[in-house]
Amino acid sequence: MLILKSISGIVGALLVVMGGIWILQGLNLAWGPLARSFMQNDRQWAVYGAILAIAGLGLIVWAYRKRGKD
Repeated sequence: MLILKSISGIVGALLVVMGGIWILQGLNLAWGPLARSFMQNDRQWAVYGAILAIAGLGLIVWAYRKRGKD
């Protein structure tokens, strides 16, 4: 069960990071290599990024919340 929680936490963190990148690109706030994307200045990608980041946070919370017997 510990391995599943760890993997879920890592995947959740990756989803949050990827969602953040999509938000930055969608709002035209990205810099460097991230600024060269078809997602640049397209608000739709900012919405997708927010949804992805929220899903990642939910996965992290689900993975690390205390349960009765593990």
